[in-house]
Amino acid sequence: MEKFFVIGFLVSLAYLDPGNLETDLQAGASHGYELLWVVLIELVFALIIQSLAANLGVSTGKHLLELCKAEYPRMVKYCLWILAEIVVIADDRPEVIGTAFGLNILFNIPVWVGVLLTGLSTLLLLGLQRYGVRKLEMLIAVLVFVMAGCFFREMSYVKPPASGVVKCIFVPKLNGQGATGDAIALLGPLVMLHNIFLHSALVLSRKVPNYVRGVNDACRYFLIKSGIALFVAFLINVAVVSNVLGKSSKALYVVSLLASGKSFTITGTYVGQFIMQVLQIKPFFKCCGFLNLHMKKWVRNIMTRCIAITPSLIMILSFELPFALIPLLKFSSSSTNMGPYKNTAIVIVISWILSIGIISINVYYLITTFVDWLVHNDVPKLGNVFIRIIVLHLMAIYIIAITFLTCRKDIVVTYVEPQTNEAADTQ
Repeated sequence: MEKFFVIGFLVSLAYLDPGNLETDLQAGASHGYELLWVVLIELVFALIIQSLAANLGVSTGKHLLELCKAEYPRMVKYCLWILAEIVVIADDRPEVIGTAFGLNILFNIPVWVGVLLTGLSTLLLLGLQRYGVRKLEMLIAVLVFVMAGCFFREMSYVKPPASGVVKCIFVPKLNGQGATGDAIALLGPLVMLHNIFLHSALVLSRKVPNYVRGVNDACRYFLIKSGIALFVAFLINVAVVSNVLGKSSKALYVVSLLASGKSFTITGTYVGQFIMQVLQIKPFFKCCGFLNLHMKKWVRNIMTRCIAITPSLIMILSFELPFALIPLLKFSSSSTNMGPYKNTAIVIVISWILSIGIISINVYYLITTFVDWLVHNDVPKLGNVFIRIIVLHLMAIYIIAITFLTCRKDIVVTYVEPQTNEAADTQ
C-alpha cells in the first residue's frame, strides 16, 4: 500500500501553491479564523473529484486526456488541446512569481533574476528522474512536509485559541465586509484543472492487477492516500489562515513559499508533457500524442516558463473549468467508459451538484468582472459596442460547447474487461 501514498502528495500540491497561500493569508488577515469552514468544504470536494480522476485511470488504463482523444471528434480535440495548454501556463504563472519573490525576500535577489532562476532550478530537480521517478516523487513529498513544518512552527508563535479554530472549521460564518468575496476566493482552487489531468495519469505508474478485486483495492488505496495528503494540505491551510505573520516568522514563510513554488512547477511540467503526448494533430504536426509530441521535459519546462512570465489573466482558469470537469464526470459515470466500475447513483448526483455549483460561481464572477470593466472603462462608445457584440458571440459559443460536452452520448468503449479473481490467481 505504501507505493500509493506519494502520488497523493503530488496531487495535494495544487492546494498549497503560492497563489493559494496568498489567498489564505488575505482571508486570515481580514476575517481571522471565520472562513476556515470554507477551506474544509474546498478540500472535501477536492477529495471527491480527485478520487474520480484516480478511479478513471485505474479502471480504464487510460488517463483523462487519452479518453478525450479517443472519444471526441477532431475539431473538439484541437480545442481541448489548446485549452489544456493554456491551463498549464496560467497555473504556472503564480508559481514563477511566488518563487521569485521568495528568493527576493530571502536573499535580496532581483525579482527578474529570481524568475529566471525558477526555470533553472526546476530543470535541476527534474534531473532526479535519472535515478527513477520515485525519487522525484519522494522529494516532492519531503517539500510538502517542509511546508507543513514551517507553517506549524509559525502557528506555535501565534498560539491561536484551539476552541476558536475548531468552531470556525465547523460553524459557517460570513460576517464583515468582503467576507463573501474572500470565501469565493478560497473556493477558487477547489478544482485545479491541471490536477485532474495529473492524477488520472499518475495512477497509471502503479501496476494494478486486472481483476475486479485488484481494481477495487487500488481505487480504495488511492482514495485513502488522497485523503491523507489532502488532510495534510488542510492542516497547512488552517495554519496559514490562523497566522498573523511577524518578522520572527518571515524566513519560515519564505522557505515554505519556495518549497511550494518548486514542487508545483515540477508537477506542471509533467502535466504539460502528458498533454503533448496524447493529442495527435496530424494535419499540423506530422511528428506529433493530445499531440503525440514527445518533447524532453527540460524543453517543455523552458517553453512554459517563457510564456508564464509574460502578463496573463489568471481568470482564464474560471473560464476553462467546465472543459476538464465535465469530461471527468461524464467518463467516470459512463458504463461505456468505466464498465462495472462506473460511479454509483449517489456519487453521480453529489458530484454533479457540487460541480454545477462551483462552475456557476466561477462563471458568475467572470461575467460580473467583465460587466464591471465595460461600465468603467475609457473605451469609446463605438468600441464598447463592438466589444459587446464579440463577447455575446463568444458567450454563445461557450454555452454551446458546454452543452455539447454535457449532452453528448459516449460512443467509444475504453474500459478493460476485468478477469475474474479466480482466473487471475491461477496465472
